Amino acid sequence: MTDTFKAILVTRGEDKSQSVGVTELTDADLMEGDVTVRIEATTVNYKDGLAITGKAPVVRRFPLVPGIDFAGTVVSSDHPDWARGDKVILNGWGTGETHHGAYAEKSRVKGDWLVPLPDGMSPRDAMAIGTAGYTAMLSVMALERHEITPDRGPVIVTGAAGGVGSVAISILSKLGYHVIASTGRTSEADFLKDLGAAEIIDRNELSGPAKPLAKERWAGGVDAVGSTTLANVLSMTSYGGAIAACGLAQGMDLPASVAPFILRGVSLLGIDSVMAPKALRLEAWRRIATDLDHAKLSALSVAIGFDDILQAGRDIIDGKIRGRVVVEM
Repeated sequence: MTDTFKAILVTRGEDKSQSVGVTELTDADLMEGDVTVRIEATTVNYKDGLAITGKAPVVRRFPLVPGIDFAGTVVSSDHPDWARGDKVILNGWGTGETHHGAYAEKSRVKGDWLVPLPDGMSPRDAMAIGTAGYTAMLSVMALERHEITPDRGPVIVTGAAGGVGSVAISILSKLGYHVIASTGRTSEADFLKDLGAAEIIDRNELSGPAKPLAKERWAGGVDAVGSTTLANVLSMTSYGGAIAACGLAQGMDLPASVAPFILRGVSLLGIDSVMAPKALRLEAWRRIATDLDHAKLSALSVAIGFDDILQAGRDIIDGKIRGRVVVEM
């Protein structure tokens, strides 16, 4: 008898309508790769919510198991870097988009996509960080490369109560930055201050049409929102400052002026977490192990089970989730 395991599968009908549900798969259903991992923990990111609800064309191959990141244990490997029993993390590389992702008990992937689980970190801890937290770390590293240091002035974090935002606040505050948190959920002010935010502003301050240049308010920032919010953030960035852009919760458009770039020397730093090279990933996870206050992980995250993934995907799109969601498989 062939062993089966549970998985969430996104399918598409002849009329191009997308549907999602729980099914049973076997090892024969797994995709190409040289390492098979038993998944112990995963998470629900905003991108996963888009895949589950079909609100954006995240899934580009059907049928497909969604879920863009996981942590688990290698059960078989033909890759020289990995052996049975190794603890690993995967973020991105098209999983949950074109390759079966994390919302199954097993996944077969390319060994080159994996990084080791840092010492002292559990799979649950890793997914309390997940792609959102790893992206936040990539954003902080980009600001550092641009010499946006704490003595340059305040930094802004948009979408502050979300996954990227909450981890970015925690990292930046631990590194000594004065963090301004922008959120549409001002009821979360205490949560954000506990993470390390020094100031809270209502996202409405950044939601109107952007002026070409506005009063200088911050030296840098991490933006997970895009659209008009990012345009406003850029217009208020001080001379020589930089904003790391890593998300599109408000939209993919950028109704901005070139004025901040050519009159204030502001830089827009693009952050891609999906195809980031392995050396950058290893550095990001090394930094996460040292520069994120792990005592705050419990405040950042809530744990759910496999059966709660679909509802969590809908809730994250509706703005009903703060921080991080960990799925304990």
